[in-house]
Amino acid sequence: MHRSRLGTVVIDCQTADLDRAAEFWAKALNRPASKPQDPADQNYRELQTPPGEIVVAVQEVQHPSRVHIDIETDNLDAEVARLEKLGARRIAFVKRWWVMEAPTGQRFCVVRPQRADFANGANEWS
Repeated sequence: MHRSRLGTVVIDCQTADLDRAAEFWAKALNRPASKPQDPADQNYRELQTPPGEIVVAVQEVQHPSRVHIDIETDNLDAEVARLEKLGARRIAFVKRWWVMEAPTGQRFCVVRPQRADFANGANEWS
């Protein structure tokens, strides 16, 4: 048995000024942006959302701008295998997560739990 849930909406921005991009989205969504503490994650800005609301992150990327989702899971291998059975395919393992592609072409990530309340509302899979 493992669990998973929609965790984050990531706004991918092909930009040389991540802070300016994050400022736009922070003002557009009325959510202050913050820099992560981990030096390895400096290409992200997280918008402050109320507890229980989906996390929104702004990410500096090299590919064209788009939006993608992250699926949180407490068992990365089991969730990736479940999604592959549904027709998704693995694209790349990055740092500590999988980039996947849906049968319809959208890219998304499968990540470890990102929020302390992960178990609340997570789906259980056998």
